[in-house]
Amino acid sequence: MKSVWIKADEGPWEERKPIITFALESGADCVLVSEADIDAVKQLGTITVAAFDEDGGGHADIRVVGKRGEGDGTLPLSGSANETADYKRLVSRTSESAAYVVVSDKAHEQFAQEVASACDHLIVIGTDWKVIPLENLIAALKGTVEIIAGVRSFEEAKTALETLEHGADGVLLDTNDLSQIAKTMDFARKSEHVLDLVPATVTTVRPVGMGDRVCIDTCSLMMSGEGMLIGSGANGFFLVHAETEESPYVAPRPFRVNAGPVHAYIYENGKTRYLSELEAGDEVMIVRSNGETRQGVVGRIKIERRPLILIEAEVDGTSIKTLLQNAETIKLVAEGGTPIAVTALKPGDVVLVHFERVARHFGIGVEETLIER
Repeated sequence: MKSVWIKADEGPWEERKPIITFALESGADCVLVSEADIDAVKQLGTITVAAFDEDGGGHADIRVVGKRGEGDGTLPLSGSANETADYKRLVSRTSESAAYVVVSDKAHEQFAQEVASACDHLIVIGTDWKVIPLENLIAALKGTVEIIAGVRSFEEAKTALETLEHGADGVLLDTNDLSQIAKTMDFARKSEHVLDLVPATVTTVRPVGMGDRVCIDTCSLMMSGEGMLIGSGANGFFLVHAETEESPYVAPRPFRVNAGPVHAYIYENGKTRYLSELEAGDEVMIVRSNGETRQGVVGRIKIERRPLILIEAEVDGTSIKTLLQNAETIKLVAEGGTPIAVTALKPGDVVLVHFERVARHFGIGVEETLIER
């Protein structure tokens, strides 16, 4: 999911307070403020608070290092290895940190790449450029650190979030215009990712016995054609339909996806998690049959012992598989978005899947040889 941070660290508190309040109400992920304002922000509501803190004595959720130093250009870069090492030590002094780097030239772009390994978030602020250095950083650092691009408007935010197709992981929006915040939030939430869903031909449908399966009950109501991407391997994920359909046996539960056994992966924006790891309050990705995505919040996870069915399918000559509860209310999605019950599924049927030719290391796609059976 794309992150939206709001910068509100300058000016009188009474001018910044409405911006912070609007950020809270809009669902922004984080606000960046001065160290002195942390308690006041937390009194307004629950939100992640980042603050500039060079000496490490503050109590922000995310400590930001780089202002009034090498990071923002106040001190010139010497280019020495000791300089980078000292900066890394400063950044990594806390459990969650961000490096703040104003990229005004190639030297600062390189500096940003070097210090990224020491922090959780890399905040990159442009000066007279907009795209090329950000493209370079995304290409070099994708998957290793959350890249937050500094922007001043919705249009700049849109560009940053779409750069190099993947885009920055988030934006730090510096504006007093509440409408710019609203438009940025709307874009980040509604235009997250359009996933490539492809047809897969079913090759095997076979009951396999009992197992512990996971129901994901969300705080959202899903509609026909929506579900979640679930799979038993690193590269293939079946669109498992939400329980939105009428049945003579049970009432619809449009907030639920009966996702599969505890070992299975759930896919989200290039990463995976085990179903057994999910718990209330986690975010999950809801996927439509046309590939559009939106975020949902887990309200409850139900793990119960149930009979399972193995489903294998083929995509471009590669076999992918998953296991689901063996029941007529559990459905995959056929081409065109039509749900199809696993109990009616047979070899030759075509279902929608998301397919990637990658292996995974701690849920992140990597290019390496991997055999899964």
